[in-house]
Amino acid sequence: MSLLLETLKAVEGTVLHVNYHQARLEYSLKQLGLHADYDLKNLLKPPSKGVYRCRVIYDADHIALTYLPYKHRRITTLKIVEADTLEYALKYADRTALNTLFQQRGSCDDVAIVKNGYLADSTIANIALYDGNTWYTPKQPLLFGTTRQRLLDTGKIKEKQIPCDTLQNYQKSAVFNAMMGFVELENGIIF
Repeated sequence: MSLLLETLKAVEGTVLHVNYHQARLEYSLKQLGLHADYDLKNLLKPPSKGVYRCRVIYDADHIALTYLPYKHRRITTLKIVEADTLEYALKYADRTALNTLFQQRGSCDDVAIVKNGYLADSTIANIALYDGNTWYTPKQPLLFGTTRQRLLDTGKIKEKQIPCDTLQNYQKSAVFNAMMGFVELENGIIF
């Protein structure tokens, strides 16, 4: 059985948006036919000073917590990479397939994964595109991220199928996840 992963941001000892991560943890276990009573809010005890990445690796029988000082990874460009057979519906600790795609980035900072002709995600974040009025995120990402769900819940982004051949119609692009928040790309997606 593969180990699952949650990555949460902690600032000055406070874990951010823990309820979204708790919901995904429970959903992931349920999808695998597993059950465990892990309460992230009570389990996580990050350092009280600084910004930390709280890494939670778990399955139904074990949970491991680590706290790593957060170092922001600057992303300004994404290179399009096709991966029609890639499956990553649950956030697994094993990122071998994603790391293989990342190696194809060339001089870009990360890749924009296209699956069956539609934009999906980058290797570490969900993606959004701006059409001059609205930020849209792919309706079928590889992973339904916690920040993605929070931004949808607050109306800051909307879901939409984004065919790869329409990417040039958008004015801006952004990546977002629990650690980096929502970051507009300076140079966008490279075709």
